[in-house]
Amino acid sequence: MTGIRVVAFGGGHGLAASLRALRRCMSRLDLDVTAVVTVGDDGGSSGRLRAERGALPPGDLRQALAALAGDDPISRRTAELLQHRFAVAAADSGTADHGAAADSGPGDQGAGADSGPGDQGAGADSGPGDQGAAADSGTGDHRANAGCAADGDPLAGHTVGNLMLCGLMELMGDPVAALDHLAVLVRAQGRVLPMSRHPVAIEADVRGHDPTRPDAVVTVRGQHNVAVTPGQVQSVRLRPATPLACAEAVAAVTAADWLIFGPGSWYTSVIPHLLVPELARAIVASPARRLVTLNLAVEPETEQLSLADHLAALSWYLPELRVDAVLADVNAVDDPEPVRRTAESLGARLVLAPVAVGDGTARHDPAALGDALERLLGAARFTGTNDRHDHDAEPVTRGGLR
Repeated sequence: MTGIRVVAFGGGHGLAASLRALRRCMSRLDLDVTAVVTVGDDGGSSGRLRAERGALPPGDLRQALAALAGDDPISRRTAELLQHRFAVAAADSGTADHGAAADSGPGDQGAGADSGPGDQGAGADSGPGDQGAAADSGTGDHRANAGCAADGDPLAGHTVGNLMLCGLMELMGDPVAALDHLAVLVRAQGRVLPMSRHPVAIEADVRGHDPTRPDAVVTVRGQHNVAVTPGQVQSVRLRPATPLACAEAVAAVTAADWLIFGPGSWYTSVIPHLLVPELARAIVASPARRLVTLNLAVEPETEQLSLADHLAALSWYLPELRVDAVLADVNAVDDPEPVRRTAESLGARLVLAPVAVGDGTARHDPAALGDALERLLGAARFTGTNDRHDHDAEPVTRGGLR
């Protein structure tokens, strides 16, 4: 029996959480995983490299590579190196150069740094983005703005992986070749691709961005600004409006058995994929099943959206999108009926499972999310078909799914 070809869409911490979970069940299901990553980041280290070098923003791509890194000690150490963030010099910060842990916020630590008992795998299970509310949100590079070039230290705030990717892209002249090369160095258990070979800008129309004018709609430009905006996002778009899709990403979607969207910042990490015309057409035309994994906590950019609204937003931006399953944490859904109805309007069934860590924070647990994904992907595999007309399988009820 051939393996299951999975394409996971997103960016930053949310995509990394999904990839770590997929790594957990990769060998048991014989998964072939491709991550397709947004390229709109303009904050922190990625934003600096983008502005100063004209680079494709590397931060979200780096996080995806670290999440897929191999389990052997060399790969784990290399993934940890990719995640290492240069701190402000000890003389200025009062601390030695402690790397990522010293200079970064929640969810941006190296391999093994933020993993709990029994979670000692490679960077795939312990890298950035599974801590705090930021665990399901966008990039971890935004906070690197503080104390960087302004302190006279050009390295402060940069991660080693961002610099390596930037250098490889300049050396090889192609971001896909650069990503494939770095994937070999970390023995990545899957492939990481950009949604486009060229950076995009994200802008949004936001109502109430200015609290003194709650009914005024203003345009907020830049992924970082949109991600942290107060007010209610009315619409989001890319600049250029019709960016070229990465051909390898389109090919992966066309050949996929499963397409996975989320978790992650909805307007800046998930929906942008639906705004790339060629990629959107491939998503609609693909015979693959489609899974949406919902977030655990609200974020500034979607503070006024319910979980049902998150699903409805996907349909608003890509009306032809059909979904087969919506996965949500059983404790994050206060009232499942609105979510269930919206899921059904997309053609999907709602699957509830305990996929969050047990300490009450908004973090996906890699093992629990991996178990849920294994049962969903595995159960569909044994239906013996990839025809969407046969997707109305009975809900999976084992191991806490319902």
